[in-house]
Amino acid sequence: MAELGLADTVGILRQPGVRPRGSSAGLGWERLYVSSQEELSYRADFGPAPTHLVILHLSGPVTVRRGHGAAARSGKIPAGGLFLQPAGRTLSVELDGRLDTVHAYLADQALREANDGRPVELTEELGATDPLTEQLVLALDGAVRHWEPSARTYVDHLTGMLAAQLVRCHAARPAEPPSVPAGLSGLSGRQLSAVRDLMRERLAEPLPIADLAAAASLSSSQFTRQFRASTGQSPHQYLLRLRLEQACRMLRTGSRPIGQIAADCGFSHQEHLTRVMRARLGTTPAAVRRAAA
Repeated sequence: MAELGLADTVGILRQPGVRPRGSSAGLGWERLYVSSQEELSYRADFGPAPTHLVILHLSGPVTVRRGHGAAARSGKIPAGGLFLQPAGRTLSVELDGRLDTVHAYLADQALREANDGRPVELTEELGATDPLTEQLVLALDGAVRHWEPSARTYVDHLTGMLAAQLVRCHAARPAEPPSVPAGLSGLSGRQLSAVRDLMRERLAEPLPIADLAAAASLSSSQFTRQFRASTGQSPHQYLLRLRLEQACRMLRTGSRPIGQIAADCGFSHQEHLTRVMRARLGTTPAAVRRAAA
């Protein structure tokens, strides 16, 4: 899939009053485009978009109107409120005041994967509150603002969680439970071994969930569920553990510079390795090396 970008917003972020603060452009995200910005008052009509749009209001309350005539709706949306526009529908919208937002444009494929391959029809939302969706969008915005290539698996995991939450709580019809073969609770031994081998082979690289799922011959959503059932961890958490374990081995048994070890183990730089090691293990690379001396 090609990277999602500004072209997939059908002009929404090209309004004269939009003042961008940051976006995922250039990061290689195929299923999601995230942008944060300040928006000034405007009124506009937009054609159908290929992506589903979730707008998280960071400030407010501000009045938003959507639609024309008898079908028009209006609401005062507070900070933390959501505006949801399903893919494939025209949008008429009026913003009555200054607003800080995060936009998340989600590929339809991500929703299908979260719904066991079946199509999903989302509802139009105007001021809905959904704490989990709010936190997921904020986490994705944080990943954009503090981007590190090694976080690719983490971002794919967040994208899958966002898609699953939209399917579960914002579908026009309740989602059917995914069809899982009887007795299947996780990956087979062969699948898990193939995934572990791929993680170890590409420890120093950004590793998309799609590549891990392909190693297990599963869709991304099936893989994530079954991997967690097998290991008790998300793919991102598991991969991070492998990276930390390898970094500790290299620190204890060799003399390579810490910055080089960080790069060889998939961390963006020495400070990234130090931050993760302190948070997860309560120590630092220098301390690990000293203890082994």
